[in-house]
Amino acid sequence: MDSLQINFWVVVLLVVLAVGFDFMNGFHDAANSIATVVSTGVLKPQRAVLFAAFFNVLAIAVFHLNVAATIGKGIVQPGVVDHHVVFGALIGAIAWNLITWFYGIPSSSSHALIGGIVGAVMAKAGAGKLIGAGVMKTVAFIFISPLLGFLLGGLMMVLVAWVCRRASPLKVDRWFRRLQLVSAGAYSLGHGGNDAQKTIGIIWMLLIAAGYVGAADKMPPSWVIWVCYAAIGLGTMFGGWRIVKTMGQRITKLKPVGGFCAETGGAITLFIATAMGVPVSTTHTITGAIVGVGSVRNASAVRWGVAGNIVLAWVFTIPATAFVAAVFYWVSLTIF
Repeated sequence: MDSLQINFWVVVLLVVLAVGFDFMNGFHDAANSIATVVSTGVLKPQRAVLFAAFFNVLAIAVFHLNVAATIGKGIVQPGVVDHHVVFGALIGAIAWNLITWFYGIPSSSSHALIGGIVGAVMAKAGAGKLIGAGVMKTVAFIFISPLLGFLLGGLMMVLVAWVCRRASPLKVDRWFRRLQLVSAGAYSLGHGGNDAQKTIGIIWMLLIAAGYVGAADKMPPSWVIWVCYAAIGLGTMFGGWRIVKTMGQRITKLKPVGGFCAETGGAITLFIATAMGVPVSTTHTITGAIVGVGSVRNASAVRWGVAGNIVLAWVFTIPATAFVAAVFYWVSLTIF
């Protein structure tokens, strides 16, 4: 087998691995889209995952590929990425996702992938080959996205409380059981739009490195876009039930009105970030929004210990995945 054939099959293997990560991303983050709508009883779990998966895929027609461009061209300097880097990055991200899924910790698939890319690139060429602006923009939104979700979720709760101040609790509950379908659909749309593009970006990065796509091309191949959106939709359909309970009930108890406000605040945050080309964590965003809604109702309604454990997982995500990715970068040198 000649070197060109080896290169082709290595690329195929890594594309399959990336699509597997995308599926796991949907599986791991399904709770972010459906936890509130399930926990408030608006939809049964089986219907909720189908509902969320539909809007995940529908995002292909709504959002430009700004996030994919950031991942594919905005994190690492040209000429550095090769199949060893991509392999290390994907294994680092997948390993962290599996660990956090097993323990029911709502961590960030997005930052797991960024951490994997950073770790593998540093193992190969050092930190100087990273594009500081792209990395720092992503790191900044580790803090900005939950804070913005917190702010918008809380503001939505205050606004709704004022608008509905003369309505009976029963009427408010009935209204927001219907409106929560709108907010859950919007959040699932934002989830698909931001998260599927991360895998599009890493496959795009791989294809550029392998010479199958030009570095000057403004779009990845269309098959990459369709496959990645389909994979995240399928992952959401299978769901991540270990994390649903944490997101929907353990942080704070939600009613339909609270679920609507949290999802709406989170969706607005995701739309803004995706338009800016920032790969953000849907987990961070919805957690911040849920805490914001709970704290408006009553600060004691938020289980701050649970929220604190989630934040610790956020802090460790990038360094943990960077370390694993660096190890597997070196391992890949002996495999491929």
